[in-house]
Amino acid sequence: MKDLKGELVHEENEWSHRIIASAIEVHRHLGPGLLERTYEDALCVEFEERQIPFERQVVIPVVYKGRTLQDHRLDLWVARKVIVEVKSVEHVAAVTEPIVYSYLRFAGSRLGLILNFRNARLVDGFKRIINVRDPNPGDCRMFES
Repeated sequence: MKDLKGELVHEENEWSHRIIASAIEVHRHLGPGLLERTYEDALCVEFEERQIPFERQVVIPVVYKGRTLQDHRLDLWVARKVIVEVKSVEHVAAVTEPIVYSYLRFAGSRLGLILNFRNARLVDGFKRIINVRDPNPGDCRMFES
């Protein structure tokens, strides 16, 4: 959750640190440039070893006036708090950030991480997307950090 200044509370920050540490471990062992699925599989192993609760390929409906319009599919959802989008691409497409933001809105979460394992240094390949307002669909806007 966030306070009015848009700062994440301790719980989301703590999950974020644990997720990034796990991703660094995966990247250290596998290196850059493999398929996204490989990194997602390895992250799941790492989360299990670190006892990080997660769900994989979670379907989140996009609902409008009580009707489901479509479904979003989250790569990983850690503790139902942090959405992780796994990438292994030369450059993350500009559309990826608003997609993750949309996931945050409809999942009711506040923090998303885009992890691009293609980079030689993983630190250059991750981005935090923060839902700065009420995580319910409607009155939200995107903030990057």
